[in-house]
Amino acid sequence: MASLVFLGLLMATMLAALPLTSHRFDEQVLSLNRQPPNGSHWCGYDTLGRDLLVRCLFGGTISFSVGLGAALISVTVGVLWGAISALAGGRVDNAMMRLVDILYGLPYILLVILMKVAFERPLTALIGDKQVANVVILVVAIGSVSWLTMARVIRGQVLSLREMAFVEAARAAGVGPGRILVRHLLPNLVGPIVVYATLTVPQAILQESFLSFLGIGVAPPVPTWGSLAAEGVAAINTVVSFWWILLYPSLFLGVTLLALNFVGDGLRDAFDPRMVTKT
Repeated sequence: MASLVFLGLLMATMLAALPLTSHRFDEQVLSLNRQPPNGSHWCGYDTLGRDLLVRCLFGGTISFSVGLGAALISVTVGVLWGAISALAGGRVDNAMMRLVDILYGLPYILLVILMKVAFERPLTALIGDKQVANVVILVVAIGSVSWLTMARVIRGQVLSLREMAFVEAARAAGVGPGRILVRHLLPNLVGPIVVYATLTVPQAILQESFLSFLGIGVAPPVPTWGSLAAEGVAAINTVVSFWWILLYPSLFLGVTLLALNFVGDGLRDAFDPRMVTKT
């Protein structure tokens, strides 16, 4: 419950501040560079004199957008792939799941880099905005490599459900595979889908932050929590350490991921029939 309240307040704050942060995230006041936190500027300023709280709030909006978009792609592809594989069975099932095994063996960073190299320039020409094209490619790239676990989970659930009496009755009544999937199987898969979708969001946010930390995520000057943490690491040295530049983005990222995982664990317990039986 506390995790949901925290996430709700954080998202409401980021959305309410978006009209301000979207215009001020790269506003520089060089006379205030590296100023520590104080009563009027709670997170201080970075090395270019930019308000770190503004950049953390706007960066969180970008990180959440990438995480939610990637999770939506991951859930959609994973559910369809796993369900079709289980319903088809035989050689089709074997071929589809061998492809999943092959993709599991490939490093996702390599796939993201290949997608960025292949599609960034054409998509920029199509959209007309390099920053938007960069974010779209990152969402698609992370979503395209995050659906594998979902596909395996849904396949196992469908293999179990397709032997149930209500599915056999539907087949005997002449109902087609597509209608069986939509009308009979998907309603019984809501629990696993919701749980794994909730757990996919923090995974996608962490992947985006890691890629941005390495410099292959969202391109600057647009901030994300990962790129802000990378800037903070560069500001730490043995002579003078500007600790707040690293602390606050890392704190936002860490607490948010922790809260999302707590929500996912709570939903998993709520949808687990063994937990319901115990209570």
